Amino acid sequence: MKFEIPAVKKLVFEMSIPIRWGDMDAMNHVNNTTYFRYLEIIRIEWFRSIGCMVDPTGEGPVIVNAFCNFYKQLEFPGDLLVRMYASDPARTTFETWATIERADAPGAIWAAGGATTIWVDFPKQKAVPLPDWLRRLVNE
Repeated sequence: MKFEIPAVKKLVFEMSIPIRWGDMDAMNHVNNTTYFRYLEIIRIEWFRSIGCMVDPTGEGPVIVNAFCNFYKQLEFPGDLLVRMYASDPARTTFETWATIERADAPGAIWAAGGATTIWVDFPKQKAVPLPDWLRRLVNE
């Protein structure tokens, strides 16, 4: 099953991530599970950059699904340019998307993925409406 990243989305964050030697597997390419780690890193750094730190006594984001499409094998050494996009704010959820490029081959997508994020009241363990500030950020 392949998920497509939508054409309509908002760039919200980008960062460089080094490919570490330990990211490789026995086949001498980056292990498929590591791509999810790269997607997690950019998602958490974006949340941190907008002041959205998880508070177990309050509200915050929870990922309810995630996917990654692998287009080319990444290999050590190198640096990645990872871009985070957001779209489709609903009552309690929004979508995040990311593209992964090698810094030495800009414009070529090596992998792309995404996740559905739901806003949760952690003590109640229940979905609650997205805060207005986050909805505006995703919508603008």
